[in-house]
Amino acid sequence: QVQLVESGGGLVQPGGSLRLSCAASGSILRANVMGWYRQAPGKQREFVATLTSSGIINYADSVKGRFTISGDNAKNTVYLQMNSLKPGDTAVYYCNAVIQRMSNIRDYWGQGTQVTVSS
Repeated sequence: QVQLVESGGGLVQPGGSLRLSCAASGSILRANVMGWYRQAPGKQREFVATLTSSGIINYADSVKGRFTISGDNAKNTVYLQMNSLKPGDTAVYYCNAVIQRMSNIRDYWGQGTQVTVSS
């Protein structure tokens, strides 16, 4: 069994910063990819950023230059530093991980953490 546990969401004013964390636990050989997606009310879930175990990073255009993804392979943990937050960043942020186990490789989702950007 694999679990992803997120933390760090909250309410912040426009221009402020938040840092999200996501830790994967369970019978994990390797987290091949870890990343973040978000879903705003009434919208589909969208890609935010991903980090592979080899260090390859991808960002959505909407967050480039403002968000930074980082991780710790040994701890199967990924972080998302969000700066210069805008009201349009308001969403539930979900951690996603592609986990390699003894029996298979599949992706897992966290429960989500709310980020609200408002004055």
